[in-house]
Amino acid sequence: MIRHKWSQDVTDHSDALDLDDGVFKQDDPKAIALSLKRSAEHSHRRKGTPLQSAMSMLTFYINRAGDNLGAGQREILEKAKEELRAAFDRKEKGDAAR
Repeated sequence: MIRHKWSQDVTDHSDALDLDDGVFKQDDPKAIALSLKRSAEHSHRRKGTPLQSAMSMLTFYINRAGDNLGAGQREILEKAKEELRAAFDRKEKGDAAR
């Protein structure tokens, strides 16, 4: 029997978002952000705002991948955070809602 990590199960079967296949493997931060935004806006199961849900899933993936995430992909995913904020019309990390 093959055992899967619980974090992979969360990523694959999140109760909050239905993610596009391979969303975190893409090499375009904007494409990642827009995919997460779409998923968050279409989800009826999320607990927070669409931005909170999308950012939470992105941060979860980065944290759970840990050392297995190459420096290049980590940089792309960190840039995706900025793109996600921009997609939701937020300027900075602490920017208040408009």
